[in-house]
Amino acid sequence: MKMHVISRSMLIPVPAERIFRVIADYQDRHQRILPRPPFVSLTVLKGGVGADTEITFDMKVMGQVRTSRATISEPEPGRVLVERNDSGIVTTFTVEPREQNQHAFVTIRTEMPVRDGLLGKLEGWMATQLLYPTYLRELQQLSQVAGEEMTQ
Repeated sequence: MKMHVISRSMLIPVPAERIFRVIADYQDRHQRILPRPPFVSLTVLKGGVGADTEITFDMKVMGQVRTSRATISEPEPGRVLVERNDSGIVTTFTVEPREQNQHAFVTIRTEMPVRDGLLGKLEGWMATQLLYPTYLRELQQLSQVAGEEMTQ
């Protein structure tokens, strides 16, 4: 199988540590950055913050709700968080400090297995049509949630 990659980045005017804490907090804050739709729900099965957290989440895709299970790791604590789901899809959140750490450059990157040939190209195209705008909304909501916490 081939891998299809979808990636979206944004410079957010919030320090990197705050951004990463929001992303890593699946119990509360991560749920607030998920665009609805296509995300329907997120449930923490184990842990709740960062590495070793296990979750299930529902997404509505092409009119059907699909449930996935994922395990969270932090190969670079405080900078890189990885979600590996049960269907071989890997989503990586990378947070890089910028401008004397007054801003963070955040990238959401998904690698997903697709079939070879025309079917795989169609799968990749459909996934990009769904996830590219979804990631833009997720990054905007991340900026809003993290920014609100700075003013509290």
